[in-house]
Amino acid sequence: MNDVIHTVTDGLMGFGNINGTGVHIKIGASPVQSDEPIIITSARKLQYMTKYLGLSPLRDAVMDSVENGAARIICIPVNPSAQGEVRALDPTVSDNSGTITINGKPNNRFDIIVRITGRGVLNTASFKYSINGGHTYSEELTVPLSGEFELPDTGTKIAFALDGAQEYEINDTYRWQTTAPRLTNEDVMKGVNLIKAIKQEAELVHIVGACGADTWAMVSAMQTELQVQYHKPLMFVLEAFEKGADESMDDYTAALKAARKLVKNYQIQVVAARMLYAGMDGLGRDTNAAGVVCGLYGRTAVNRSIGETAAASLSEDKVLKLLPEADDDYIDSMDEMGYLTLRQYDGLKGYYINNARVLGPEDTDYGYAEDVRVLNKIIRETRKEALMQLQSDIDMEKPVADLKVKAQFIKAPLDRMVTDREISSVEINIPDDAAETVLMEGRLRLEIRYVQRGIIRNIEIDVGKRNPYAS
Repeated sequence: MNDVIHTVTDGLMGFGNINGTGVHIKIGASPVQSDEPIIITSARKLQYMTKYLGLSPLRDAVMDSVENGAARIICIPVNPSAQGEVRALDPTVSDNSGTITINGKPNNRFDIIVRITGRGVLNTASFKYSINGGHTYSEELTVPLSGEFELPDTGTKIAFALDGAQEYEINDTYRWQTTAPRLTNEDVMKGVNLIKAIKQEAELVHIVGACGADTWAMVSAMQTELQVQYHKPLMFVLEAFEKGADESMDDYTAALKAARKLVKNYQIQVVAARMLYAGMDGLGRDTNAAGVVCGLYGRTAVNRSIGETAAASLSEDKVLKLLPEADDDYIDSMDEMGYLTLRQYDGLKGYYINNARVLGPEDTDYGYAEDVRVLNKIIRETRKEALMQLQSDIDMEKPVADLKVKAQFIKAPLDRMVTDREISSVEINIPDDAAETVLMEGRLRLEIRYVQRGIIRNIEIDVGKRNPYAS
């Protein structure tokens, strides 16, 4: 029946998650110039993201994060030093066919196919195109009389050319691969340095785009600087370098193993999983899973694993297949090295995070992202409470009582974490010489010890028959 219907869109002001939990910073290649970070909330539409981030790897990663649970993203667009390139693959055409070339600067990674569907020349022949390797095709189009056709959303143009009596034949097929604009180490350093001035709280930083171990090591050093000098405990999510076209899986895993030795920092997570992913814009993209991973962090409590099968399934309508296609042995090998990978389970639909591994040293207490996220939240929350106790005084005739009160104020957010089941228990200890240290040095030393929540990573079930008549 006719009526007036109201829909309330919440979250447009971006006020959610002001304590930083689930909020992440994203640094990526974009043509957009901005002196300030760009805030994207889950209420924003695709058109808004495109307007403020451009058709770029940064926008695509934001899309993947938002549709997988991120409520608030602080975006730092960086004009990339390395532009996208086009590489032509051998066409499959008849002897008398014309040529088709691609011009422009691709704004992302695409596998482009142009297939002739109707015989003829300019203004009579027809064609379809795909930018995702043939997973989906456009509607049938007529070859323009001008010979030029802009491929929407790619930054490139098709140029049709015929010589003399040439004409296009049905099923003539032309192929290209493009690379996305990428950030150099200098670009990454520029983006990370901008974090120093950001006052809003966040818990993660995603560097968009594949990068090598030299970048991981550089980011690891910058992460330490941000935490120690700028009091910003941030876990960095990086994307592993890709497997070469002619590289075997054995050689690729060997390269990952060698790279792993260069980083021993549990605040660094490297996502090795790639996939053909159906994005929010309806296009299938060969992409690293880091954007999806950051989205899962946005909707998952700090103590929970994003690999929890009951809560974090990725639909097969979204993850179309894993890339490169490899057996479980390689996935397990990368997981054991400390990389984040995707997997499937026999008996379950969809795709899942294998383990949210991080690149800590061998003897670390913090081998998984859920360990690091809990630790970083404890640091963030106790710092805020401890700052409120700076320059306060204590009664030196009864110092223990005063110090216990101050310690309880600092411990209060951790008690809430116990109530919220983010940690199992916590205690705060005051050293015996604390009063003397305050009097002589003006320094209060406290010790916090907490018990984490447990994670079930494997289940073993013994099944056997029972004889109901046995004594």
